[in-house]
Amino acid sequence: MIRNIAFLLFVVLFFNSCEYNNKKIKISTTTWLGYTPLLYAKEKNWLEPLNIKLLNVVSLSENVNLYKSGNSDAFVGTQYEYTLLLKDNKNLIPIMIFNKSNGGDVILSNLSIDKLVKTDKIIDAYLEIDSINSILLNDFLKNNNLQNKTINYINEDQSNISRLKANNLINPTLIITYIPYNNILEKNLFIEVSSTKNNNNLLIIDGLYTSENFYYENQETFISLKKLIDKAILNLKNNPKEYYETIKPYLINSTYEEFIASLDEIIWLNKDISKEILHKLNDSEFKLKDLIK
Repeated sequence: MIRNIAFLLFVVLFFNSCEYNNKKIKISTTTWLGYTPLLYAKEKNWLEPLNIKLLNVVSLSENVNLYKSGNSDAFVGTQYEYTLLLKDNKNLIPIMIFNKSNGGDVILSNLSIDKLVKTDKIIDAYLEIDSINSILLNDFLKNNNLQNKTINYINEDQSNISRLKANNLINPTLIITYIPYNNILEKNLFIEVSSTKNNNNLLIIDGLYTSENFYYENQETFISLKKLIDKAILNLKNNPKEYYETIKPYLINSTYEEFIASLDEIIWLNKDISKEILHKLNDSEFKLKDLIK
């Protein structure tokens, strides 16, 4: 009887162990251009052999919330989202850096900057509040002497924001967004009033983050993923048309020409990161020791 019970316990533990070992690693991402190497890898069926499942969401805030609630094992985002979570989770580390924004994060408006300065009306600001969008907006207001204006902060995900049409708005409006959503909004007659390209002091990088424990439990998998990310970016440089066609479903009606133009708005950092950038990141509590090179 005891032998039978012991055998049953062994079977239960064995299958539970198998289930744990075969559990998919869930990574959440948005459709931001800098994260498309992950989407490319998914569409090329490169992630399945690594037992990685990609969760595609519509906002950086949703990425953060998925990770906080335990529904993802790793998430992509800027250093802002990372430092936000780091306050409550000291175990969180960056393990990959994808790119630096070089105009890919933009502020759009239905008015010129001069008219925004002169207006006495409340300015509506659409953004993802718990994201780098807030830093961009505050920086823009400060640099253009708009910090004394009354701002109505409207927290929305980029999918909803992209439905706005300039002609339908009554109030002066600011929209803090990024590729590819800016393409849609510009077609809806919003104009660009600022971007990360014309602000050298504002560093925005995009990376992949997870807990230190989870990383070292799955280190070989993440190292293999990094090689696939590098391969995807190399494919992009060698054959942008093929890359575009592969990820086209995620680009929200962006044409090939718009896609090619948007590539100038980011700088890939998957291979070479300058000492200047590393120094700035180090000064901002960005942990560098576990980055996969």
